[in-house]
Amino acid sequence: MPSMPSDRPHRGLFAIPVTPFDEQLRLDEPSLRRVIQFCVEAGAHGIVTPVNASEFTTLTFDERRLITRVAIQEAGGKIPVVIGVCDKTPEQALRLAREAAEAGADAVIAMPPYEPHLDMDGIARFYEALAEAAGIPVYIQNHEGPIGTPMSAEFVAKLCREIPLVQYVKEESLGTGAKITRTLELAGDACKGIMGGRAGRYLLDEYRRGACGTMPACEIADVHAQLWNLLDSGRHREARDLHREMLPLLNYEAAFGVAVYKDVLWRRGIIRTPLRRLPGLELDDYDRQELDAILDDLAPRFTIKTPWKRT
Repeated sequence: MPSMPSDRPHRGLFAIPVTPFDEQLRLDEPSLRRVIQFCVEAGAHGIVTPVNASEFTTLTFDERRLITRVAIQEAGGKIPVVIGVCDKTPEQALRLAREAAEAGADAVIAMPPYEPHLDMDGIARFYEALAEAAGIPVYIQNHEGPIGTPMSAEFVAKLCREIPLVQYVKEESLGTGAKITRTLELAGDACKGIMGGRAGRYLLDEYRRGACGTMPACEIADVHAQLWNLLDSGRHREARDLHREMLPLLNYEAAFGVAVYKDVLWRRGIIRTPLRRLPGLELDDYDRQELDAILDDLAPRFTIKTPWKRT
């Protein structure tokens, strides 16, 4: 039976599990369960899936249902689960939102539909319909194209004020810091919180501006959790030192995306293969050697110790 959604405010590290695939590029459920267990054990304060880092555009409806069910099961009510329901059309997104709520999700998150992209009036109607279909809190994901439709702080704040269940924002469009500040100023209590993205590369600034959390891919969730906890306990000098240690990997993943998320999780023994469906840059032998060096430097910060694979 699905658990009742929690009404506690969302705050902290909301980690994004990858979607693991086997050698035939089929969804690998045992690895999926392990990666969500890893997030929970690593100290994540929430789970967000399937979204961009989960290769959601390559997944079937049945695969998305499975991911939703597994995420809620493995979180076990310990931490909130936010289900990604973005899709090409409003109708498909609303269907996913209804199913996520029925399965016991704590919230849903979506960019506006993107085939075709909607104008601002269409986006407002979409979030109204999404909130009605879900009946649970909704995150606006403000992201750049080609899939995302960037929105102004004024527009996002207006949606929060006018649609009661639109309560949270994931802000990762251009000018993130200034948009966090402006959205919070304009939305007031109608916005319960804004989380940053982009792997937490700008988290120190986002936290200072009032961000309630961050939503990065999960390959170093145990380190991201430490970073958030240091910030939230006022240990800002230690947080800055840790963030500096994280940046080489965060910058590398900015270049390679899912390839790095999965390679690190495979090296850490969490997923069976690093294979992906989403096209993109591949790591060559030199890249893997550099990743070895980066991880050698960061590994002392890992709190989840697992068998280690090197190139």
